[in-house]
Amino acid sequence: MSSSVSVVNENGVALVTIDNPPVNALSFHVREPLMQALVALRDDASVAAIVIACAGRTFVAGADITEFGKPVQQPDLRAIVAMLETIAKPTVAAIHGTALGGGLELALGCHFRVADAGAKLGLPEVKLGILPGGGGTVRLPRLVGAVKALKMIVSGTPIGATEAHAAGLVDAVFERDLITHAVNFAREIARKGGPFTPVRDRNDLLGETDLAAFDAEAADLAKKARGLEAPIACAQAVRNAVTLPLDEALAAERALFVKLVTSDQSRAQRHLFFAEREAAKLPGKDTPKRGIARVGVIGAGTMGGGIAMAFANGGFPVTLLETSEAALQRGLGTIDKNYTVSVLRGSLSEDAKRQRLAQFKGSTDYADLADCDLIIEAVFEDMAVKKEVFGKLDAVAKPGAILATNTSYLDINEIAGSIPRPQDVLGLHFFSPANVMKLLEIVRAEKTAPDALATVVDMARRIGKVAVVVGVCHGFVGNRMLAARGSESEALLLEGATPGQIDKAFTDFGWPMGPFQMGDLAGLDIGWRNRKARGLTAVIADTLCEQGRFGQKTGRGFYLYEAGARAGVPDPEVEALIRDKAAERGIEPRAIGAEEIIERTLYPLVNEGAKILEEKIAARASDIDVVWVNGYGFPIGKGGPMFWAGLDGAARIVERLDHWHQQTGKDVFKPAPLLRRMAETGSWETDATA
Repeated sequence: MSSSVSVVNENGVALVTIDNPPVNALSFHVREPLMQALVALRDDASVAAIVIACAGRTFVAGADITEFGKPVQQPDLRAIVAMLETIAKPTVAAIHGTALGGGLELALGCHFRVADAGAKLGLPEVKLGILPGGGGTVRLPRLVGAVKALKMIVSGTPIGATEAHAAGLVDAVFERDLITHAVNFAREIARKGGPFTPVRDRNDLLGETDLAAFDAEAADLAKKARGLEAPIACAQAVRNAVTLPLDEALAAERALFVKLVTSDQSRAQRHLFFAEREAAKLPGKDTPKRGIARVGVIGAGTMGGGIAMAFANGGFPVTLLETSEAALQRGLGTIDKNYTVSVLRGSLSEDAKRQRLAQFKGSTDYADLADCDLIIEAVFEDMAVKKEVFGKLDAVAKPGAILATNTSYLDINEIAGSIPRPQDVLGLHFFSPANVMKLLEIVRAEKTAPDALATVVDMARRIGKVAVVVGVCHGFVGNRMLAARGSESEALLLEGATPGQIDKAFTDFGWPMGPFQMGDLAGLDIGWRNRKARGLTAVIADTLCEQGRFGQKTGRGFYLYEAGARAGVPDPEVEALIRDKAAERGIEPRAIGAEEIIERTLYPLVNEGAKILEEKIAARASDIDVVWVNGYGFPIGKGGPMFWAGLDGAARIVERLDHWHQQTGKDVFKPAPLLRRMAETGSWETDATA
């Protein structure tokens, strides 16, 4: 047939194999020969059944995302699925690896689906700001029921073969030799004879739908959407499958798809899809990597314990070091409790918990780190303490071991220069809780060896992290920009805004919470210690900390928290404190609107990102977006601060920064040269960022 699609007749069963590495995406050069093959086989009397399978490591893992926004070349996926449904002889999809998006929709066009035991099936289009556009929202409910389909499609999370079999999505699961089993399955089905009912004509489960229960589930999911359009559209499309005739539901699905795919939100989410993959790429892809068989973590506190869990979850044996046996046992006990919570929630089995705990080896002796290939210190954020730890590591770590610091701010070049092997030193800035948060800032020091850097980038993928390589500066990318975002927070309070007003401006923008809510959650004392170490002050926050108001953990911060409550309420004492501090400075409070709040917080954020690009701390603007979406909660639907700057209009951002610079004289508002160029050219690409 072609290099992408081949057909072999296995004694009356036609095996159609798609071969389009790496993920067998349904590009035009696959769809065209696939359609031709299926039409020919439909009319071939020597063929009693058809099996659709894929070469390589996976079944079709989706559409070709690079074709989005371009004129559709026929045949499209919908035409192939519709044609499949005209075939009277049995059709079987043989699924291994993943059947995602268009891949699962192709499989739904078949009469039957069989899967390898390790396969995963799903419709993750919602994560790209769209919905399944090949009939998935209409056909999936006919196999698994409307509520199950709703959960799968709105979450976008794939399910395993066993769950898919129990739900009715898969007809058989095989441990090995999938193709042999699939051909035999098809042959036996053909021998028994039809008629074979297409998925589109299976309406029994739809008739059993409790619409009130469905709508309640959809409403609950909508609350979690946080301003994203695609989850709401997905829910509507699944509801249409229940309430409308099939062809009308398919037409409605298509209309929703077309509307979403041209939206700013979908553009933003597709930008992030590619940005995450680009961020993990390094120059010189053939750089050799060092082996990592065992990982050492120094510090069993909140951060160190979370880092250790992240590696154990990824299958790495971990040596966890503490200064005393009591501290070590506390840390190991916390890790045990965290895994117990996962078991109680049903996200982890007891057996899996035992396996992960078995990965840990506790110690109070640095000599026990001698067999580790990667050692990460997660001790107190103090340069002298960090250097002392690295001096001890240099004495025991084997040659070639990678030595990493989890610092959030400190100069890694200084740390690396304190030992005679700076080529082995780099930063691994995990985000708390480290076993949950996806982002990992990998900090390349001045003398970090290329193979050490390549090794940890690969390692990040193995433990499920989204890695971004950054350079050395105070706060790296994320925390440096965070400081710029928060530089006007206290000024806004003193000039008349309340913590609640500022936080609402952020949540209305799409953030999960505002800066004062986040401060209370994290603990105001953390920022207080950091400011004192740097000789900085924050009049309102420092006063609150001096009063013992550290946020949620003390029941009082910028907000008041009733016993056990996560949501705070406005505190008249804080508002009185703000007014008193303003009066001391002769500031007359005024009304401050949400637009001004955004201009004085998020515009400096973008401006600092431009400076970071100019200084080559980040290689690409999209890397900054990946950091902020995955580590700081920047709204996914806006694509990250640098992408959003293009949507919001860089020229406007520059104009408003100029305005506030004239008003205040503060450097944080002085537009970076690169931001001015971006306003003129519409691109972040310059010689400075190459």
